[in-house]
Amino acid sequence: MSFPTPGSIIDIQSYKHNGSLHRTWEDTVILKGSSSVVIAGNDRILVTESDGRQWRTREPAICYFNAKQWFNVIGMIRQDGFYYYCNLGTPYIWDNEALKYIDYDLDIKVFPDMSYILLDEDEYSLHRQIMKYPQELDYIIQKNLNDLISMVNQRKGPFEPGFIEQWYERYLEFR
Repeated sequence: MSFPTPGSIIDIQSYKHNGSLHRTWEDTVILKGSSSVVIAGNDRILVTESDGRQWRTREPAICYFNAKQWFNVIGMIRQDGFYYYCNLGTPYIWDNEALKYIDYDLDIKVFPDMSYILLDEDEYSLHRQIMKYPQELDYIIQKNLNDLISMVNQRKGPFEPGFIEQWYERYLEFR
């Protein structure tokens, strides 16, 4: 499987458990792409929701996807520091059309001081019933949620000091 090279512009697509398209992010620049990790950047890009509604992101962001982790991390660069939006979902796949994953509703928002809040627990509970998430899937999501919180608390991976700055500098080389 070939991955997009640094500087390539791709789309990111998230789906729901039932296979329906959830959201698409356009014009994301690959900074690193391999079978184990994808790091990308974007700034004020168009996002399309499943209902056709569109909006633009408000700030530059560095996107982190790991092929072994059931979450991805968007590091948003704002005037008052770095905020992170973490989506619980399947590891990514790349199919030469877009980088894709299944979104499993739960999200964590991490603030510049590394405090965080868990979001969309009601949505996860509802979709778990409606879409009949298997018990094994619930176990995987809960384990990865704990792993993600541990990474935040230990400031590892995309939460490591300097990570966002380093990749943002790389992103600026492609603008």
